[in-house]
Amino acid sequence: MTTHTLEGKNVLIAGGGKNLGGLVARQVAEAGANVAIHYNSESSRPEAEETLAAVEAAGVKSVLLTGDLTQPANVEKLFADAASALGPIDIAFNTVGKVLRKPIVETTEEEFDEMFAVNAKAAYFFIKEAGKNLADNGKIVTMATSLLAAFTDGYSTYAGGKAPVEHFTRAAAKEYAERGISVVTLAPGPMDTPFLYGQETPERVEFLKSQAMGDQLTKIENIAPIVRFLTTDGWWITGQTIFPNGGFSTR
Repeated sequence: MTTHTLEGKNVLIAGGGKNLGGLVARQVAEAGANVAIHYNSESSRPEAEETLAAVEAAGVKSVLLTGDLTQPANVEKLFADAASALGPIDIAFNTVGKVLRKPIVETTEEEFDEMFAVNAKAAYFFIKEAGKNLADNGKIVTMATSLLAAFTDGYSTYAGGKAPVEHFTRAAAKEYAERGISVVTLAPGPMDTPFLYGQETPERVEFLKSQAMGDQLTKIENIAPIVRFLTTDGWWITGQTIFPNGGFSTR
């Protein structure tokens, strides 16, 4: 029986400097994987450097990379630079996203374009470059949101921008299957990170907590083990959208 392990694997994490990406970077490094850590802007560089130091302390190779992934040329460069630093990439994990809570009638064209660029376009070209560059039997995991299965207001451009990722995943899972590459979308519930709090009132945060088991938001510690599973023993799961959210929503 084949053993699926992270030992010696090369992992690229888009948005890998902090929050969920940072935790996954640390955990896969502890499991023996080399890690390419992407961060988006100079404001997030200090946290990315802290993650880099933690990964290197685990005794594996690591590299820090940056770039605006709404530009396909930057996504192409990201994969090339990661492979140049670590060798052929085995696992590609995309956590990049942007959230906006705003009524449709107040949303500008610029906001619409930005939300779909970050949440859909960047994801599409990340999956594309992963398909071109990953080693055979590789793994691709992309983050979406449990709002895909919710009936709510305010998140038209966020949930709408993430919705296409499901379809990108399904197509890629079929197209890459011949090479043994699995492709999965993770759609967690509202997460206990700064990503959420800038968009919600304290009262709405309490309501969101009340919709999940244990009256709590989804924690990055709930999601990181699922990423590890999907990239090891769960390698055969492909083409799926998984909703780890404590019962916040389902379908």
